[in-house]
Amino acid sequence: MRAPDHDDTDARLVNRIAEGDHAALVDLYGRHAAWILVRLRRRCAVEELVDNALQDTFVSAWRSAPDYRVERGAVGAWLWTIAVRRLVDQLRRRAPPTPVDNVPDTVELPPPGTPADELLAGLAPDLQGVVEAVYLDGLTVNEAALLLGIPAGTVKSRLSRARTELTRTEWKGVPR
Repeated sequence: MRAPDHDDTDARLVNRIAEGDHAALVDLYGRHAAWILVRLRRRCAVEELVDNALQDTFVSAWRSAPDYRVERGAVGAWLWTIAVRRLVDQLRRRAPPTPVDNVPDTVELPPPGTPADELLAGLAPDLQGVVEAVYLDGLTVNEAALLLGIPAGTVKSRLSRARTELTRTEWKGVPR
């Protein structure tokens, strides 16, 4: 699901928020909260963390509205970046996971410049979730395990399967 295209009007709302307009924040929330919530739920199985991250997203938007610059990108992308960071913050506040012995926490990234949507479209949903969490959201394997509600070993095995599938696929314009 993609963010709705309200860039011009959204930018004006953010400017009004920067001036302290509470109604503008309510409007911005009404436009973006639903799709952000859907995407956060795809990333995290713990409803409480998702709800907290959504709330924190708009609190952060309120506080950082004076720093927002239109030339940096769309408001939807700005909000999504805040939302992912708030979700990661929620995860890090939880008790640390039990590490998996003898398995590295880092993995190889797909080839640079490969469009993420194209890469993910060819993967099974369970593989997509771990790839999104580790590669797109920048989580460690242990953080991704917490986020998805699965063991760290499962995250690592799914990442391994995803890498295998991605190396078998010929991507447009991307040498293997």
